[in-house]
Amino acid sequence: MHYLSGNTVPPVAGSATGLLEPVARDTQALYFQRCTWCGTAVYHRLLCPVCRGSDLRTERSTGTGTVRHSTVVNRNSPAARNVSLVEMREGFVVRGRVAGPPIGVHGGDRVRLSMAKDPVRGEPVFHLFDEAYGAWN
Repeated sequence: MHYLSGNTVPPVAGSATGLLEPVARDTQALYFQRCTWCGTAVYHRLLCPVCRGSDLRTERSTGTGTVRHSTVVNRNSPAARNVSLVEMREGFVVRGRVAGPPIGVHGGDRVRLSMAKDPVRGEPVFHLFDEAYGAWN
């Protein structure tokens, strides 16, 4: 019986090894991985946290989500800024910043992606989806 070594199998597009391949992507979009075994959506992982599978397919996010937690941070910056955990429509959670007054961001607020990477911190930047209705909360 003949067994193939792991070195002879070409990497499959969308697998964990395929994530590092250079692909022409939109720099202003947010990309995440989805496990091909269980369908769990994750952000920047090498293994699925549910089934420990390594076959992750890269997908583009719609860019909309809901703030789950937000806090105001005063360190390592000249002014106060917020750090928020945003649950995206696809089901994964990403840490980012919501533009605007730091104290005006609350859990349950809907947000939309503004920039995929902040030039200073390298994290996604969002803005409030329903800014005009913020006074009604």
